[in-house]
Amino acid sequence: MMDSKPSLFIPSTSATIAELNAEGSSKSKYKSTYINNSVKAYYEDLQLLREDEYSCDIKLKADDDTIVFGHKIVLMSGSHYFQVMFSDFSERNKDIVYIRDVKSTVLKLIVDYFYTLKIVISDENVQDLLTAAIFLQVDWVKSACAKFVQKRLDLFNCFSFRSFANFYSCLELFSYCDLYISKNFIDVVKGEEFLSLSTEELIKFLSDNVLNAPEEEVFECVIKWVKHALNVRYDSLPQVMEHVRLPLASLEFISNNVVEEPLFKNLPKSKDYLTEAFQFHALKIPRRKITQTIRNTPRLSGQKVFLVFSSPWYNHWYDPKTKKWDRLPDCLEIISYDDFYHIDLIKEHFVVSISNPFLRIIKLSLKPTMICVTGTLVPRRNFGFGVLDHYLYAVGGCGKDGKEYLNSAEVTDINNRESRMIANMSTKRSNLGVGVLNGLLYAVGGSNDDSMQLKSVECYDPSVDTWIPVAEMRECRSDVGVGVMDGVLYVVGGKYGDRCLSSVEAYNPNTGVWTSIANMHIARSGSSVIALDRLLYVIGGYDGESVMTYPKVDPTLLSNVKMSNVLNSIEIYNPDTDTWSIENIYSRMTAIFGVLIVDKTLVTECLKFHK
Repeated sequence: MMDSKPSLFIPSTSATIAELNAEGSSKSKYKSTYINNSVKAYYEDLQLLREDEYSCDIKLKADDDTIVFGHKIVLMSGSHYFQVMFSDFSERNKDIVYIRDVKSTVLKLIVDYFYTLKIVISDENVQDLLTAAIFLQVDWVKSACAKFVQKRLDLFNCFSFRSFANFYSCLELFSYCDLYISKNFIDVVKGEEFLSLSTEELIKFLSDNVLNAPEEEVFECVIKWVKHALNVRYDSLPQVMEHVRLPLASLEFISNNVVEEPLFKNLPKSKDYLTEAFQFHALKIPRRKITQTIRNTPRLSGQKVFLVFSSPWYNHWYDPKTKKWDRLPDCLEIISYDDFYHIDLIKEHFVVSISNPFLRIIKLSLKPTMICVTGTLVPRRNFGFGVLDHYLYAVGGCGKDGKEYLNSAEVTDINNRESRMIANMSTKRSNLGVGVLNGLLYAVGGSNDDSMQLKSVECYDPSVDTWIPVAEMRECRSDVGVGVMDGVLYVVGGKYGDRCLSSVEAYNPNTGVWTSIANMHIARSGSSVIALDRLLYVIGGYDGESVMTYPKVDPTLLSNVKMSNVLNSIEIYNPDTDTWSIENIYSRMTAIFGVLIVDKTLVTECLKFHK
C-alpha cells in the first residue's frame, strides 16, 4: 500500500488559470507584485554559511596575512571592485587573493557588512574604513563613514575634516563641511584653522550666497586673514574684496571701520567700493529703485526657521536655534486657515496650498505673488498630499459628500500646471499620511469605508506608475503625522478608534522593517512633522476624541463637529539618544494647519522691508 502524499488539487479542465479568469469576465488582466520582507533572516543565514566556511570559494589575504573567507558572488554584489576582479581578471579563477592596501580588521568589517548589512564605525577605525571603502568601491560604507564624521564635526575640526574629505575624494563629506562652515562662519573664523585657508578657498566661502555672517564680520575676517601673512597675502586683497558685500554693512561701520582701515585705504579700488556703498545707503532711505548687483544682494543665512500657519490672525515664525516665536510679517500672511487642507514648499520658493477643489501656487519673495490657481481632477476631502520633485500628488481621501472612500490618486506638474490621474492604490484610504523617501511616495495608514483604521502601507513608484505593498505598521493609525529624516520614514501618533496615540514607528527601506521608537510625551493626532538638522519636530495636533480632525474638516461643517483639545506644544526627537524633548508653542496660537521650513533671511528681510 502506497503512502498517501499531499498533492496540489487541479481542476478537471484543460483551461489555464488565465483563460478561466478571462472567460466571461469584463475585468482587465490582473497582476500584483509581492515582496518578501524577511531580508534580515536571509542575510543571517548567509553569514552562518560563511562562518562555517560552507561553499566559500574565495579567501582574501590581508596585509598581515590574516585570511577572510567569502563567496565571490556575494562580494561581487556588494562591491564594484570585486565585481570587476572576479569577472574580467585572472583572480576569477583563483581561490586566494591578496588585498594588501587594507588592514585585516577593516577588511573583515567590510566583508561582514556584505553578509549582515551592518557595520560598526568608531573614532578609531573611521579613517581606515573610509579609505578602504573608497578603494574597494563600497559606496554604502563610504556614505556611512561620511555620516559618522558629520556627527563629529565641530568648530575646531571642520576645516581639517574638509581637507580630509577633499584628499579622499569624499564629495558627500566635503559638501557637508562646506555647508557647516558657511552656516557657522562667524564662529569658525575665530579659530586658527581659518587662517590657513588659501586665497581660492577663502574666495569660495565669501562668494557663497548662503553664508551666515553679517558683512561687517566678513570684512573684519578678511583683514585678519591678510594680516596673518601680510607679505604673501596683501596682493590677494583686491581679488578677495570683490566678494565682500560692503553696501550691506551698516553706514556707521563703513564710516568708522572700513574708511579708517589702512590696508583698505591703499587699495586701488577703495574709492569705488566706498562710493558704491554710500550710494546704496543714500538711495535706500527714500526707497528709490536700486540697481541690484551681487554686492548689494543679501546673502541667505543658511539658517532655517519655521513658518507656522494657524488662524488668519496669528500666523507665526519659529526659530529652532533661539526657540523664539514672533508674528509673521504682513507680506507673508499669504494663506488663511480656510484656504487649505495641505501646504508644502517646492524649490524653496514656491508655496503650494491645496484644498477642495483648489490648488494654489504662490512665489515667496519680499512681495509674495500668486502664480496660479487650478483644481483637483477628482473632488476629494481628507486626502494625502505629497511633493516629489516638481510634481504634486493628491492621494485617496473621500468624495465631496464624505461617504465614498477613494483609492484614486492624481498628480499635477508645477511647470505646466497640468494634472492627470495615476494608478489607483490597492486600498481605499482616507485621513492617511503621506511621506516621500528615495524617489517614492508612501501612503501610510488611514481609515477605510468601514470606518476602520489601517496599518497597511503602500508606496508609489512614478517611473513605472505602480503602487507597491510595503510591510505593515505595528499599529493601525489614521490622522497620522509623517516625516522623513536620514533615509528613514517616521510615523508619528495618529488615532486608533477614538483614542489618540503617543507611539511612533520608523521604517527603514533598506531592511523593509518597521521599528518602534520611544513614545512621545503626549498622545496626538493631526500634527505637522518636519525634520531639520537631524532632529524631528512634531508640531501641534490634537489630544482628545473627535469625530473628525479639525484641519481635515470642510469649514462649512465645523459647527457639526465635536472638537478635541488643540495642543500648544512641540515635541523634538533625537535619533542618537532615542529621546523626546518638549516645548511650548506661543500661547496665542490656535490650531496649526501647516508648517514650512524657509531660510531665515526671507523673514528678516521682509521685516526690514515692511517696517
